Formats: sequence, structure tokens, C-alpha cells
Amino acid sequence: MKAIEITEFGGPEVLALAERPMPEPRAGEVLLKVAASGVNRPDVFQRKGAYAPPPGASDLPGLEVAGEIVGGTLEGKHNPFGLKMGDRVCALLAGGGYAQYVAVPLAQCLPVPAGLTDVEAASLPETFFTVWSNVFERAQLGAGEGGANETLLVQGGSSGIGVAAIQIAHAAGFRVFATAGTAEKCKACEALGAERAINYKSEDFVEVVKSLTNDRGVDVILDMVAGGYVPRELSALADGGRLVIIALLGGAKAELNLGEVLRRRLTITGSTLRARAVDFKARVAAELKTHVWPHLEAGRIKPIVYRVLPAHEAKEAHALMESGEHIGKIVLDWTLTV
Repeated sequence: MKAIEITEFGGPEVLALAERPMPEPRAGEVLLKVAASGVNRPDVFQRKGAYAPPPGASDLPGLEVAGEIVGGTLEGKHNPFGLKMGDRVCALLAGGGYAQYVAVPLAQCLPVPAGLTDVEAASLPETFFTVWSNVFERAQLGAGEGGANETLLVQGGSSGIGVAAIQIAHAAGFRVFATAGTAEKCKACEALGAERAINYKSEDFVEVVKSLTNDRGVDVILDMVAGGYVPRELSALADGGRLVIIALLGGAKAELNLGEVLRRRLTITGSTLRARAVDFKARVAAELKTHVWPHLEAGRIKPIVYRVLPAHEAKEAHALMESGEHIGKIVLDWTLTV
């Protein structure tokens, strides 16, 4: 099969089209013929040598794909959605997604939502699994001191994670705010369901969310920045609020006033998804199928694909990702690569 390899750690130019042996599915896994592969920030970190695959995972980048089941075993408890040979699915991976075929645990596969293309479906798993497991499971949006009236602030609202978080929380009936770096990106966030998008280059998000919540603050913040943002985020939280960190784009260290955490009953938490156990990912898949897939099929939540490139142009996709100009997801199309 053809695949995109990281020939050495470095810039986008180190990505190269190569020949690889076909993967062989293990027990509980299926073989997918990949139609499209999502591009995510962790792929960029892996290319730079800053995010190694977990033990046993493919060394190829790529954490999400869409395609057709062409092999493996479909019997048993690992098939809660009744998938069959030839079904179109999207899947969350621990690695190996930049390839024409991939072996993946069946429990991490979801049927492609009705009406979606393979390219659209490939943009879903990594971001939707991340948002659900962090905003709704770890941070418990809607189950805190603010109850059903809780609010969410999404940092980086125009990113792939951001556009998913805004839409999922809005579809679930919560007030959502977001930050973005340009007027165009702010407008896009509001079109997706953010009540107010805050231009972090010209506005203070703490002041804005306080003004929008009668000085109460927000109940949950989904943060990809960390670093120096964390003290300000604590100030933007309501009493009993939860800050959930999923990336460290602004750095891994912050100086905090822990007295504020104690006095106001604040929670600071975080997680990564890639190395989590199959059983955990299977549980998240089931939650998504129940709570989010109906919104996708009804058109209340839409995949936001900024650009599609042939898979052999992965280096261009990574350069685009690092430019930060995109709104939503970047996807590689294997049907365009010979």
C-alpha cells in the first residue's frame, strides 16, 4: 500500500509518499480501505519528534480516517453498532492514518453518519472524541453548580477542536463563547453557534465573558493554550468552574494562585486521548453514537472542512496547519493519490 512516512524529524518537507506492507488486523480489529484521512495538530507534533506514538501503534502519522471495512473479524462484543463487511465507517486511531489501509479496533469505528461524504466523515473522530470526553465527561458540562444553565468558553474556536466543541455544546442547549484571532474567524464561530466570539488579539476574554454572564464567569473552559493563559482562565471561571486542558500550545508551565482554587472550588484538569485504552474509546464512541450522531444526521451539527488535498500533498497540508489560517479541518483524500 501507499503511505505517508516521516522520513526524519523536521518541517513539512520530511513527509514523503512511500510503499508499506499492508497492516494485518489483530483480534478485535478490522482492516479499513482508507478513503480520507484527517489532519490534526498532534500529527504536526509527531513529525517534529515531540509526540511519539504509544507502544504498539504504527509509526505513521494520522489519528482518524474514513473508509470501507474490507477485512478482520466482525463478530462478538466489539461490534455494538452491527457493522458489516463493506460498511463505510470513520475511525479513531492511535496512529497509521496516513495510509491506504489501516487496522483499527472495531470498537473505535462508527458508521458514517447518513448524508456525509468520506471526506466529511474523516474530519470527525479525533475532534469529536476529544470534545466529548473532555467537555462532557471530564468537565461535566451541565452537571456542575450551574446546572442546566452552565456556559462553555472554547479557546481557539476556529480550530478543528473548536468548531466541534462549539457545535456539540450549542446543539445540546448550552450557551457557548469562543476566542479566535481574526474578525473572520470570530464571525465563523458565531455562525456555528457561539453566542459571542472574542478576538483575543484586541479584546480581553476575561472581561468579555464576565460582562456576558453578569460577572459570574463561565462554568467550563476548554483550553488548548495553557501556559500564561491559565491564571486568566481561572479569573474567567464561575465559582465551582472547571478548566480542562487538552494541549500546551502556550507552554507547559503556569504560576497559579492556589488560594483562588480553594476559595472558589475550582477544578483544573486535562487529558490526552491517543494512548487511552480501547475500552475507554469504545465507551466514548457509544456516547457519540447516542448523543451526537443524530445531530449530524439531522444537519444540526456539520463537518467543517476547510481544505481537501490529495494524500501525496501531506506536506502542503501540514504547512497549512502550521500557518493557522484554516477554519475547521484539513483532510487528505486518498482517492486523488495514484
